[in-house]
Amino acid sequence: MPKVIIYSTPYCVYCKAAKEFFVEHGVEYEEKDVAKDEEARERMIHKSGQLGVPVIEVGDEVVVGFDKKKLSTLLGIR
Repeated sequence: MPKVIIYSTPYCVYCKAAKEFFVEHGVEYEEKDVAKDEEARERMIHKSGQLGVPVIEVGDEVVVGFDKKKLSTLLGIR
């Protein structure tokens, strides 16, 4: 399974939903709190061009927002 990184904030409803989705499907992920981690925030902006969260890296792919269909496809979840 590709490496998954989620750039999030503690108060983001869609970030929470994405993390629950990962847990439900047994997907290991690394979380970067962009509210506290300036370096992670800059990396997220550079990779996605976005200021909003969540931004999710699945391998080399970047998904902006909690796009369950796209994440399922990238992660091979049916």
